[in-house]
Amino acid sequence: MKKILTIEPLGFPWKTQDPFLFCAYHRDEYPAGNAKMGVDFELLKERAIGQDFMLKDGWRMYHGNTIPGFPYHPHRGFETITINKEGVVDHSDSLGAAGRFMAGDVQWMTAGKGVQHSEMFPLINEDKPNPLEIFQIWLNLPSVSKMVAPHFKMLWNEDIPVVHHKDEDGKLTIIDVIAGTLADTTSLASTPDSWASNPNNAVAVLTVKMEANASWTLPKTVEGANRSIFFYKGTSINIAAETIGANHLIETVANEDIAIENGDTDAYFLILEGKPIGEPVAKHGPFVMNTHEEIREAMKDYGKTQFGGWPWNETEVVHPREKGRFALHSNGHEETK
Repeated sequence: MKKILTIEPLGFPWKTQDPFLFCAYHRDEYPAGNAKMGVDFELLKERAIGQDFMLKDGWRMYHGNTIPGFPYHPHRGFETITINKEGVVDHSDSLGAAGRFMAGDVQWMTAGKGVQHSEMFPLINEDKPNPLEIFQIWLNLPSVSKMVAPHFKMLWNEDIPVVHHKDEDGKLTIIDVIAGTLADTTSLASTPDSWASNPNNAVAVLTVKMEANASWTLPKTVEGANRSIFFYKGTSINIAAETIGANHLIETVANEDIAIENGDTDAYFLILEGKPIGEPVAKHGPFVMNTHEEIREAMKDYGKTQFGGWPWNETEVVHPREKGRFALHSNGHEETK
């Protein structure tokens, strides 16, 4: 059986398969921050502030004006999974919830019937650079769950299961199991209304680091699932007698083991897999529904309610510099790390 279905270069955003909608990888080498955890004015010249996706000097402002990131914006009908590998992300939303998460942490948010949130990247270091590396993944919701109540949870670095695999030569592969099951290791629970909450849907989100010259086999999952391997950093790998360079998407069959042999530098992957929802998808900006009529209804509802409004004083909300990792939920419960 042919194990590789397609190989293609990574674009921006990354191409995904049902049940996933979208994946953006952000790597930014931010400079030292100013007193307000933003970028000095002199460094903002020649940028399209408010719409800066140009990788000038190794970093972007995105939609931020003085602090990089994504000021408040609405969502409906799907989920966001934000994986932080390096740097700081500050969350605030229209339910009054907030949080700060750092390297190794993951935020899982169900937008459901509608929420506004902001995701800002405060430059908390004034005396050294502030590198950032995150993935943001959009996971679709089935029609029965598109109008559930919004919800978010944190998967803290210390709690996320990690698999350490050594091959016959003692070379190490490290897999963070963010969603799903890998061999005998099962992830933390997803949000309750997620497509991933039912194990029968075989949703998995894995981040993988392979040492130079390591070998590792991605175990098969259920027949009918979609599987995408994003090889975003390294030199080359070998799968099924194919040599593949970095910055490529490899779509493979799901019900076969996939043996990966790494080249002579460390290799990094994001792996997304799961059974497709298989329903019509209607998308318009931050709204993902099943029909265009539902999109029009989402726009009308947002115009009327602003999905609860914006309870914060700023559009680019960041938390105090000295504040550590935390999650403040809409019911007032606060987790700290």
